[in-house]
Amino acid sequence: MSTGKRAGSRRSTPPPRTINKTALFLGAAMTFCVIAWGYLVYAAIDFGTAARGGSGGSAWLFMALASLGAIACLFIGLLLIARLMRALGITSPPPSDAPSEPRPVGGKRAAR
Repeated sequence: MSTGKRAGSRRSTPPPRTINKTALFLGAAMTFCVIAWGYLVYAAIDFGTAARGGSGGSAWLFMALASLGAIACLFIGLLLIARLMRALGITSPPPSDAPSEPRPVGGKRAAR
């Protein structure tokens, strides 16, 4: 270890870690959607069993509504997973479709 006027650690102290509030919110919403999906799947199975047993037409309706709700919860949960990945920096946004240079009038042949 050297001594002198400029002798010291070359590493600075690491910055304090902060909580990513967006990622925390997305994670909580995703967890809620997955739990709701599981409950709705269980309810759809229960209503389907009751409907096949002869409980009437309302059980079929409730089974259909629970199935549609489960589909919606799973879809929203998958969308939230994609947003959580972007918030954590695991994935990057897609490149923009806007070209960097304006297109020549008439296309490539006219530009020759």
